[in-house]
Amino acid sequence: MGIGENMASTVSRRHLLALGMGAFATCPAAAQSDFPSRPIRLIVPYPPGGPTDVMARLVSQFLSESLGQQIFVDNRPGAGSTLGGKMAATADPDGGTLLLGTPATLAIGPALYKSIEYDPNSFVPVAMLATFPFVMIAGPKAPVTNIAEVLAYAKANPGKLSLGIPNGAPPHMLAVWFKNLTATDILLVPYKGAAGGVTDLIGGQIDLGIEPLSVVRAHLGDGSVRALATTTAERLPEIPDVPTIIESGIAGFVASSWSGILAPPGTPRPIVDKLNSAVNAILGSAEMRGKLKSLGAQGKPGTPENFTAFIAADLPKWTAMAKLSGVSAE
Repeated sequence: MGIGENMASTVSRRHLLALGMGAFATCPAAAQSDFPSRPIRLIVPYPPGGPTDVMARLVSQFLSESLGQQIFVDNRPGAGSTLGGKMAATADPDGGTLLLGTPATLAIGPALYKSIEYDPNSFVPVAMLATFPFVMIAGPKAPVTNIAEVLAYAKANPGKLSLGIPNGAPPHMLAVWFKNLTATDILLVPYKGAAGGVTDLIGGQIDLGIEPLSVVRAHLGDGSVRALATTTAERLPEIPDVPTIIESGIAGFVASSWSGILAPPGTPRPIVDKLNSAVNAILGSAEMRGKLKSLGAQGKPGTPENFTAFIAADLPKWTAMAKLSGVSAE
């Protein structure tokens, strides 16, 4: 399946407009000018402690200082992150509730869970936060040291190479895409989260993994895992000696996870603009840039329109991967 080749035909003007462009509600001017007049809930559709939660807490801390109101994180994991998505989609569109959105909440989860009870295209994009690159890694006992060797070994030994995946998460989708593009028989071993897979990788129970740089950076530093390639279009400055998967001969294999702030359908434009301005100021600060660098993330300031266009272009790729995976959550 040519995921990259089909993206252009998947993105439509209608889809772009559905993502909040012009879908702003009308509410009293006083309420908009006084925003925020009370604490704001930032729904994070993941449990505490993961990369998305860490990002949310960083942003909430800086936003609280900038806006003069507490931004509190409300972790609502479940149903492939769609539980939190539903709560945000049905909240009042007054700026009091926001969503920390990711490809999982807006594309993967809706593709895998058929009864999510909200339209992932209905949110109003407020501000993109950052992208999170992935790295394909090998354990110390794996019989491969680069992508060429992965392909050669997998084709010579079908089903013998194993790759750990957080079941239903973006790395799972990337693993399926990798197998599909390379026509290789690699055994996918499901885990409930990244921690279990990385532990087994280090211990030699499995051979490969695909994880965010933020998850494996320390292990790369101490040599307990080896980086084979990144999923980015260009090499990462944090690990400049590691080639991209494209450089390794697999054309078109580019994907990063990302996070951004979205508002319930119908949120007024003045509120969106005020939040967007505050987020962009945060992303431009030296302190926040340092925090993002430590997470292996890349800040992406921009307008609501920029974020809307990015979502419209990126989500079809993740939806196609989810469908390609054959996973059925229900």
